[in-house]
Amino acid sequence: MIASVRGRVAAVTPTAAVVEVGGVGMLVQCTPATLAHLRTGEEASLATSLVVREQELTLYGFADADEREVFEALQTAAGVGPRLAQAVLAVHPPDEVRRAVATEDLAALTLVPGIGRKGAQRIVLDLKDRLGPPVGAAVAASPSKRAPGRDEQVHGALVGLGYSAREADEALALVAAAKDDETATADGEEVSVVLRHALAVLRK
Repeated sequence: MIASVRGRVAAVTPTAAVVEVGGVGMLVQCTPATLAHLRTGEEASLATSLVVREQELTLYGFADADEREVFEALQTAAGVGPRLAQAVLAVHPPDEVRRAVATEDLAALTLVPGIGRKGAQRIVLDLKDRLGPPVGAAVAASPSKRAPGRDEQVHGALVGLGYSAREADEALALVAAAKDDETATADGEEVSVVLRHALAVLRK
């Protein structure tokens, strides 16, 4: 298993980063929040988890080992693969995932695109004795204060890709204004989809 990578960031895309390790460019799939802290040309250190499938090897990157631990634990729940586990962490930080499971907060879990009520119930059932209690301030904080909102995550990712804060604000405003056309985004749409719409606006 590749537990971590450290090296110069060669490129950052809406869904992944390329980190040069010993002359080799490692493609690492990351959440928008993690990507927002990476800068092309600067050194980065990421905790990683290697997912092996018949036709591919995919490396997932995280801000720290705790996030990786929750990512791997989520995949032990029925019906949760690596992409859905990453989607959970794109919406909720690790302690919020623990809190939602510990308190059986199905509403919080169903905020994640791809997880319905039954899926949330399976996650709670399968993980209640595995994740443990929250270890930080998420126990007492309200959901709105615990996890950054979708637009905040997209804004951070755009800035991480080299756009100015003003450009990010303008792109998000234009995406929100396009709700009635084909580029519309539903309130529950995942961060990566909104990010793609925002990038399309910026590249026009």
